[in-house]
Amino acid sequence: MFDGLYFEYSLFSLLIVPFIVCDYFCKMRLPSIYFPHTQQFMKQSVSSSKSLFILKWLVVIMMILALMSPVKDEPYELDPKDGYEIVLIVDASNSMREKGFDTNNRELNRFDVVKNIVSDFIMERKNDNLGLVVFGEFSFIASPLTYDEHILERIVSQLRIGMAGKYTALYESLAQGVNLLKMSDSKTKIAILLTDGHSSPQIDNIPLDVAIDMAKKENIKVYTIGIGHRGEYNEKVLKKIANDTGAYAFGASSATQLEEIYSKIDQLEKSKIENETFSYTKYYYFYPLFLSFLSLILYVYFRNKRGS
Repeated sequence: MFDGLYFEYSLFSLLIVPFIVCDYFCKMRLPSIYFPHTQQFMKQSVSSSKSLFILKWLVVIMMILALMSPVKDEPYELDPKDGYEIVLIVDASNSMREKGFDTNNRELNRFDVVKNIVSDFIMERKNDNLGLVVFGEFSFIASPLTYDEHILERIVSQLRIGMAGKYTALYESLAQGVNLLKMSDSKTKIAILLTDGHSSPQIDNIPLDVAIDMAKKENIKVYTIGIGHRGEYNEKVLKKIANDTGAYAFGASSATQLEEIYSKIDQLEKSKIENETFSYTKYYYFYPLFLSFLSLILYVYFRNKRGS
């Protein structure tokens, strides 16, 4: 509570000097001619009282502290609401069950590795509005655009392989991501499309050119990532999507390479918006003022009780 506390009017601390001087020189003159034993009585009953001495100086010190105005500047941040808007489009088809993508833990399947890396990417984009599309043989919005990276990270952790079917509706997923960004007024719209397979023509209801035109119309840059060995995913199609929308296509054959790709995208599209930091001044003068007032009441009460 007291970290960072300071006084607005520290010069009022000098008021303690006249109080000390007065206490030393301004002694009470007692009518000893008429009551010769009064001085001794007062000395025993009041002046020598430690409690009254402490209360008297507590009144003075607390009053001076209140006049000095103890304050503390407490900073707070306003979360920015005008960062990038990013949709993560993630393949959850059956082919993502393949293991061995992470050389450090070959028991993890591709989908588990992707979830971990995507979660890290989400937690790095604190200023951005992020959404999530999951696809298999159909696509769905797993999360609308949100600034709450913690909620989105929890949603990612709950995703499962096959929850959108076992096949790959690649172009439909791209269209779904475009629809998620369509209502946005942001100047920077980005989609990151990740897959390890080819589009399944028997279930993909949207032609590739139509999906690309939708993205271009909304000025959405689509970064594409193919994971697995070459030939497992359609490198030509992913390059076309990226090139036609003004972005880049990447390929990753290991978890390490995938981490590097997300890191590179993070740098390419780094939001320059920073949290705005403000501070407000919190005043604490009423605490010593209250203690001074309370001490004064107790001082007067005990002094009168002793007959002074």
